[in-house]
Amino acid sequence: MSQTDTPDLYAQDGPYAWFRLAISILLSTIGGAGMWVVVIVLPDVQTDFGVDRAGASLPYTATMAGFAIGNFILGRFVDRYGIVPPVIASALFLAAGFSLAALSQNILLFTVAQGLLIGLGTSATFGPLVADISHWFLKRRGLAVACAASGNYLAGVLWPSFIQWNLQSADWRETYFVIAAVCLVTMVPLALLLRRRPPEAALAIDTASQRFGQHTTGLSPTALQALLIIAGLSCCVAMSMPQVHIVAYCVDLGYGVAPGADMIALMTGMGVISRLVSGVLADKIGGVRTLLIGSVLQCAALFLYIPFNGLASLYLVSLIFGLSQGGIVPSYAVIVREYLPAREAGQRVGLVMMSTILGMALGGWMSGLIYDLTGSYQAAFLNGIAWNFLNMAIMLFILFRGRARLAMS
Repeated sequence: MSQTDTPDLYAQDGPYAWFRLAISILLSTIGGAGMWVVVIVLPDVQTDFGVDRAGASLPYTATMAGFAIGNFILGRFVDRYGIVPPVIASALFLAAGFSLAALSQNILLFTVAQGLLIGLGTSATFGPLVADISHWFLKRRGLAVACAASGNYLAGVLWPSFIQWNLQSADWRETYFVIAAVCLVTMVPLALLLRRRPPEAALAIDTASQRFGQHTTGLSPTALQALLIIAGLSCCVAMSMPQVHIVAYCVDLGYGVAPGADMIALMTGMGVISRLVSGVLADKIGGVRTLLIGSVLQCAALFLYIPFNGLASLYLVSLIFGLSQGGIVPSYAVIVREYLPAREAGQRVGLVMMSTILGMALGGWMSGLIYDLTGSYQAAFLNGIAWNFLNMAIMLFILFRGRARLAMS
């Protein structure tokens, strides 16, 4: 074989790209602990600090706010300096955050630790990793983005089970110390495996590709970005109700914490399947159509939570919910790569991811507030459904705007 026939191991869709994807999934799974731990310990935290349900939901909201801001800030950093420094910083922030939260003696300090340290630390393992891996794939970019984003849901499968097991012999504070140690000793060496920068051609390939960077709606990049931000916020306000409050909902219904934790693991496990299927689908029909399908199915699942509150029914509806909504968030990253410049992928993906996370934060708090005002989660489910309709309307607008422009060209 001549030298010119030697395959480039570091080319897009090549062996190194898949190796890098595997490392990214591991990092996302470990760092994703920051999103899920506070959900599992919410009832214990409420009892420990003597606050109401809305007050106990604030640490989660702070976590998601820090997570959201970090996705945008670190996304811009990745565009300039690569993924390794943000991930190492993430490990340090997570270790410090979980340790400080475990030592907190009041809900205010606990909330600050969750937002400024844990939330910010978790952010590097989501949007920035997704943006980074998108440069290493072309033919299978949708699938690769979905796989990288699935680490976030694998965290929702593995960490709740670990936390529930650990809480049988230790309190939530000791559990936080254990998680701090795990993040520090695993994430730093994994990050160092990602030191290679994307090939320069990957940052310019979209201008020549027929699959990415050629889609248009006739809107300016700023206008389209604004629509995606509103859509991301809306879909995740809806998504947050079951994900944030299912444990507390099960406790209120008399089923206890364990079934709620199992339901989180179930819906996130199904979410992994949904993300992988959506990634394959996005490679075939595009990000907008894939996201719209997921949003319609998520809305249907939210409707099912209202009449069905038996234990077996909740398990089934949680399974359906996980299968319906898992592919929504990574579809935004695919849409960004389809419509917006490649060299700005980090900040633009980070900005949309920030909006989805802020939606989770806002929705988690709103659901707790609605519960405190009404004494029930029924109105909170209806609130989520209303926000879901807004998301679907925006996706339909983008889809038909694109079709109209195609027909005129």
